[in-house]
Amino acid sequence: MSVISLKVNGRTYPVDVDPETPLLYILRNDLNLNGPKFGCGLGQCGACTVIVEGEAIRSCITAVALVGGFEITTLEGLGSTAKMHPIQQAFLDNHAAQCGYCINGFIMQAKAFVDANPSPTFEQIAESLVGNLCRCGTHQRILAAIQQYTGGAA
Repeated sequence: MSVISLKVNGRTYPVDVDPETPLLYILRNDLNLNGPKFGCGLGQCGACTVIVEGEAIRSCITAVALVGGFEITTLEGLGSTAKMHPIQQAFLDNHAAQCGYCINGFIMQAKAFVDANPSPTFEQIAESLVGNLCRCGTHQRILAAIQQYTGGAA
């Protein structure tokens, strides 16, 4: 066990864990942050996506030791039901969630992508999300939400 300092959503948390523990487990089990979800456990579906220092990463396959000291943002760090981040509002406006399980991953992946590419084309948005899976089939609404967020035509 090691004490690792995690900076999550603007707060610092010392956690005493095995350094190889997946970040997702710490976020959900120790910090009670339920935005990131356990989907496949292999980094292939995107449900566990968080943003670390501006980059979208898969927290289910990222050892906690690799992100100690870096700024980590989860869905909860973007906004709340009382004051949503504009990307969260765009997803709500476009009814982009059906079951909602994948939405954390899509929002976090899109947020990191748009932060790095403020005026993406529809094709660039779609390409940036190729590694995120939605089994409910709301892909068109998800893309419309991201276009709304970027100021593009929905």
